[in-house]
Amino acid sequence: MSAPYACDPARARGRRWPEQEMSFRSCFQRDRDRIIHASAFRRLKHKTQVFVEHEGDYFRTRLTHSIEVAQVARTIAGALGLNDCLTEAVALAHDLGHPPFGHTGEDALQALMAPYGGFDHNAQAIKIVTKLECHYADFDGLNLTWECLEGIAKHNGPVIGDLPYALAEYDAEHDLELSTHASAEAQVAALSDDIAYNNHDLHDGLRAGLFREDDIMGLPIIGPAFAEVDAMYPGLEASRRRHEALRRVFGAMVSDVVSTSKALLADSGATSAHDIRHLGRPVIRFSETLWADLQHIRKFLFQNMYRAPSVMTKRAEVTVVVNDLFPLFMRQPDLLPQDWSRGINTQIETALARSVSDYISGMTDRYALQEHARLMG
Repeated sequence: MSAPYACDPARARGRRWPEQEMSFRSCFQRDRDRIIHASAFRRLKHKTQVFVEHEGDYFRTRLTHSIEVAQVARTIAGALGLNDCLTEAVALAHDLGHPPFGHTGEDALQALMAPYGGFDHNAQAIKIVTKLECHYADFDGLNLTWECLEGIAKHNGPVIGDLPYALAEYDAEHDLELSTHASAEAQVAALSDDIAYNNHDLHDGLRAGLFREDDIMGLPIIGPAFAEVDAMYPGLEASRRRHEALRRVFGAMVSDVVSTSKALLADSGATSAHDIRHLGRPVIRFSETLWADLQHIRKFLFQNMYRAPSVMTKRAEVTVVVNDLFPLFMRQPDLLPQDWSRGINTQIETALARSVSDYISGMTDRYALQEHARLMG
């Protein structure tokens, strides 16, 4: 049974371009399905999470990460009586705007685009789902519901101050109420992102040999999880021991969010999704104790994984790729594919830069590497 503060598809604010809704799929189900069928979603298969896509078949990519986030989000939404289809849609779409090479590629594009309105992957996701996906006869983009667009734009909280140009342009035409918090469903998607990457980055870091089980035994949550497994299954084979321990870490994070958020929602007095948006504070959170524990885990991952020498070497290599391609296309826009460059006013520098940024940010890791090798020799 849905909670009173859940987003009700029957009361959704609709789409920018009116459409006839279906009798057998809610509007939020259609949002989810359109995201899954989007070209940008498929390209996440070959985009970096932490390791560059071709470095190993077992490491997470941006696509498998998004699927894991959606799985966690549906679980939490169901436990809290929220709309799981809207939650899943926001979770699946939250990383659509990521360029090749993950945050390394984003850092490079942010610097290159600073004179032209900036680059932000959340804003780019909005541009993708409202403009760059061009498959439908009646509109550009996916024509998602207002609730889904709001969730993509501000699942991490209100967006205030100087806005990235891509978000500012769309919001000027279709007000997403950026100064308020998003729905509880979108907030669940944001916390599910934290849960997913904290869990799978431990898996991937261990598999990559960046650290060992012994190195993480002193960390909160993780050490007790391994101790519990060792007590229940003494002498368990190493890979099974690792999996059993880390799935307990995973479960601890999910359980904490559910119990903490239930209490926050009950205390909020909210009786509608509108109330959630205007509380002035998030209602989907970790407990203070677990949040403090996660800071220790994040610090360890930052030092031993995200800034590991081998990872930093690769970051430097792929930064060169983006830093080479962007000025090359700015100097020679005729190198852009014809179906992409058609309609670009190459005489207006800002317009050209934004088109080049859209093109590069849409590349997969492998395509960016191939184009760099082809064009730069």
